[in-house]
Amino acid sequence: MTSSSNNLWKKSATKVVSLLKNKEISPEDALNSNLERIEETHNSINAVVTVCEERARIQIKNLNKAMHNHPGYLHGLPVVIKDLTNVKGVRTTYGSKIYKDNIPEASDFLVERIEQMGGIIIGKTNTPEFGAGSQTFNEIFGATPNPWNLEYTAGGSSGGTASALATGAAWLGTGSDLGGSLRNPASFCGIVGIRPTAGTIAHGPQNLPFNGLSVDGPMARTVEDIALFLDTMSELDSRDPLSVNAPLKPYQNYITEDVPKLNIGISDDYGFLACAPEVREAINQAEKILLAMGHNVERTCPDLANAEETFQILRAHMLATDKRELYFEHKNIMKEDLRLNIEKGLALTEEQIGKAQLARGQLVKNTNVFFEKFDLLISPSSMVAPFNIKEHWPKKVENTEFDNYVSWLMTAATISLTGCPSLAVPCIKTDNNLPIGIQIVARRRNESLLIKFGHLFQKHTNNYNITPIEPG
Repeated sequence: MTSSSNNLWKKSATKVVSLLKNKEISPEDALNSNLERIEETHNSINAVVTVCEERARIQIKNLNKAMHNHPGYLHGLPVVIKDLTNVKGVRTTYGSKIYKDNIPEASDFLVERIEQMGGIIIGKTNTPEFGAGSQTFNEIFGATPNPWNLEYTAGGSSGGTASALATGAAWLGTGSDLGGSLRNPASFCGIVGIRPTAGTIAHGPQNLPFNGLSVDGPMARTVEDIALFLDTMSELDSRDPLSVNAPLKPYQNYITEDVPKLNIGISDDYGFLACAPEVREAINQAEKILLAMGHNVERTCPDLANAEETFQILRAHMLATDKRELYFEHKNIMKEDLRLNIEKGLALTEEQIGKAQLARGQLVKNTNVFFEKFDLLISPSSMVAPFNIKEHWPKKVENTEFDNYVSWLMTAATISLTGCPSLAVPCIKTDNNLPIGIQIVARRRNESLLIKFGHLFQKHTNNYNITPIEPG
């Protein structure tokens, strides 16, 4: 059975899992179809940069033996893993020449969970060095272009996963998100991703186990598939001190529920950020859709002032703490932007870090006040549309010029500071047919509302059942 004959790659993850569950296809059929589609698209998009076919076939044999006891949620569905995340026995580079030959001896907690729930790891997806930056390129594998137009970027740092999903080279994939690394590429590639509340998905082991600013999350083509993968990945793991119990009611159950009339705040720039004209238009269109869906909509947002300075300090401090030893040993071969950011973190004073922590606390309080009146906040996933792949990061948006690779990410990064979950979904396309997405933000631990509402929003925009595209 081949992908050209069965077109499995065009189907949703939920549909393929249903076929697996009902034994209409085998895990081997799904794997073979996926491998062929990766091969068909790789020269164009360079998304799945390491394939582990032999390991996957061994996984399937082990799964077939245990299937009658615990098939999990995925029933043998192939899954791709971002190359920041360890997979036992599979080359994992973190996008860095420092680790170009690294073969982990153990998998990350979230990989263990995916495999326990019936997922078959098929490969690793491209990422910038240590996930730093929202343009997916590195000196090991090169760049990952946007499958809608190969002259544009797929975004990042989860650009490899996003590009693979958009082309049918994956049904489900993992991403991670510090300042928008999951939401930005979802927006650029026209797919879906969720940054969950910290602790929803256990991960590690890591150097900073109490770090809740960076989280892992599922990426897929539809909100329904996101619910499937979020159920797969969510479970208490005592090895992660932030980990919490999975909800008693699976996220997939919320897909069929109606949404009452909601009070929704919407903003394109939070009152202080730059925003590209076509992204402002996406928010205008989103507002029309929300009104057509029957919700109360108001142009407003929480008081998020001082977010950029706060994020820049906390991010630099986190990078410097986590990568300190690597920096002193390998700084000459690190990407310049990453090296400069680590140096910024090393130069921070205790007073600067303390003030940033307090400022983040105030942002959380302001967000809590906002959600006393509003059910959701809608804003762009990125302040720009996809840009040329030869440009490492946008230097100017509207009348605002940037002197670093982080400032243009603040539309998403601001929400990261609040700790609130955020669902990125497609909204419109630019005049040159490139996707622009929005992010839907809810109270902490309210992923269920995001799933329920996001599903209906995606259906309302008539892009829910779009099949994966051919790279072009």
